[in-house]
Amino acid sequence: MFAIICTDKPGHLETRKANRDAHLAYIEETGVVLSAGPFLDDNGDMCGSLVLLSVTTREAAQDWAKGDPYAKADLFSDVRVEEWKKVIG
Repeated sequence: MFAIICTDKPGHLETRKANRDAHLAYIEETGVVLSAGPFLDDNGDMCGSLVLLSVTTREAAQDWAKGDPYAKADLFSDVRVEEWKKVIG
């Protein structure tokens, strides 16, 4: 499994909102997302993303991240792809 950890560019909340439906559709159609959700800032506004993927290679996770409509809209200032081992839950 892999975790995609993304930080939005400052001031890009409207970019996130404008691409949210496409992002959610991408999650649905790719079928590899185990869990996902936004990070929230101190005001409760979305400011990043955590996506857990059921894929077997880092390359597959990176390809998924590159295909995300949020990434294509240039929303993120930083994207990390980390291999993750589920222990609890």
